[in-house]
Amino acid sequence: MNAYHKEQIDALRFVDRYLVNLSTFERRALDESVAEYLDFRHEVDFFLNRYFCEICSHTCYRSRLSACCSREGIITFFGDVVVNRLVATDDKVDKLLAVLRKSNDGFKCVYLSSSGCLWSVKPIVCQMYLCDRAKNKVFGQDSWLKDEWKLLEQRRKGFTWPDRPVLFDDLESRFLKAGFQSPLMYLHSSPGLLRVKQKAGLYQGKRAKR
Repeated sequence: MNAYHKEQIDALRFVDRYLVNLSTFERRALDESVAEYLDFRHEVDFFLNRYFCEICSHTCYRSRLSACCSREGIITFFGDVVVNRLVATDDKVDKLLAVLRKSNDGFKCVYLSSSGCLWSVKPIVCQMYLCDRAKNKVFGQDSWLKDEWKLLEQRRKGFTWPDRPVLFDDLESRFLKAGFQSPLMYLHSSPGLLRVKQKAGLYQGKRAKR
């Protein structure tokens, strides 16, 4: 098992161990904390399915030309893992663990199956990545769509970019306080993101160890 797979498995296990010890009230509060983000993700899904589904499916998936879902190339935040686990069934999580325990000899992402991505709520970096070719084709026809996409990108920062209190930072903090630490906790370990937090007055002290 390589380091990438181990980090992913450990994060999934951490989340499971944390959730199993929550009371009904605590679990409900955690679910409510991600509700606005899930609403946002539904809006992103609607936009992409309406305007990009056909071009992306043909160019990237069916033709197998894209590097979007490259082998061990996707970035998953710890917040991605938490949100996905809150939504995914046990069976779907078992499928994630199963593929991570196998050697990935292909050139595509370990999570990419014959029916598409195995995540119930894709990592935000994956979901909101659009190649220049796709953007030029869609936005070149309707400039107002480009403005709509920019608005969605700005809203994403409100959940993930720590120049203010954001959901992904809060989710990492919850697990750190409970004694869990993961290399996927980038908002507490990435030098660049810690500088963003420090500039915003949200962080003081040494960089957390990875």
